[in-house]
Amino acid sequence: MIYPKNLEHGYKIGVTATSAGFVEETDLVRLENGVRHFEELGYPVIVTDNVRTCDKGRSSDGPTRARELMELIQNPEVRSIIAASGGDYLVEMLPYLDYEMIKANPKWMQGYSDTTGLTFTVTTNLDIATLYANNFGAFGMKNWHSSLGDNLSVLEGQDIIQRSFEQYQDGFQSRITGLEEFDLQKEVQWKNLYTADYNKKNELVIKGRALGGCLDVCLNLVGTRYDKVKEFSKRYQQDKILWFLESFALGSDALYRGLWQLREAGWFEHASGFVFGRPCMYDMNEGIPYEEAVLTALGELNLPIILDADIGHKPPQFTMVNGAIATIFSHGGRGSILFERR
Repeated sequence: MIYPKNLEHGYKIGVTATSAGFVEETDLVRLENGVRHFEELGYPVIVTDNVRTCDKGRSSDGPTRARELMELIQNPEVRSIIAASGGDYLVEMLPYLDYEMIKANPKWMQGYSDTTGLTFTVTTNLDIATLYANNFGAFGMKNWHSSLGDNLSVLEGQDIIQRSFEQYQDGFQSRITGLEEFDLQKEVQWKNLYTADYNKKNELVIKGRALGGCLDVCLNLVGTRYDKVKEFSKRYQQDKILWFLESFALGSDALYRGLWQLREAGWFEHASGFVFGRPCMYDMNEGIPYEEAVLTALGELNLPIILDADIGHKPPQFTMVNGAIATIFSHGGRGSILFERR
């Protein structure tokens, strides 16, 4: 596994819009405040042209997004690249990326939701570690939540223990100033699912090479030329794969079918277990709760499963290191995770 060089003072952070860009005033305020935060910490920021544009959910066309990303990849002063935002159309840029150039110039690439199309593809195709973590907009809040400090620590090369948070934001937040912080109102409560070999345990410990992201996007990649999951998991079968997944807009039927599809495609052949983030928008079609849909699809694998972890769309979220060895511990509704870069 290739781990990009750590973010060090004097080196730059690149921000580019791999999916949607910013045109709303509150988003632009948030962007500028995020730049200010990082520059005050000693990290100059380069913002590509497409970050401040958006039309029909796209910051620019696929070739333009690829070109602006590659400019950051080739810039020796840039150590980290953070997606401006999520969206729906990142996959349009994948055919235009220079993967040999990316492998020759590994940089930390970070984002979540639609950014999965980039981070997941880079890790599984090129064996370069990436971060499933905050898009740049989150760094524009007035006062950083501790999860953002953890995110920066990981970029700086610290192998910290990330612990579950006390509360989370349930749903999207309306903004007035653009500087709003997370609206934390609900208690974090991890849930362990006990399959046959785990039904008498009060705690779960899962270890493996971390891989995952937004399930909705993973389902777009399966079976395409960018789907190298079976090859990746075979290369690291001795470590096994610790899958982390979270869903954006999958109801019970789509969630079940999606997990079934990935299982039948061989994605979980060398899995050590699963950890799911809090689902963003979930409809209990036919009255089927999230837990039942997951267990019905994956229960026969007889592997440990954790639900409602601090991953993804309902912040705050962990900084998940795609490709690193992870050990996750879950007990009493709380948990922690440690990544090792080997």
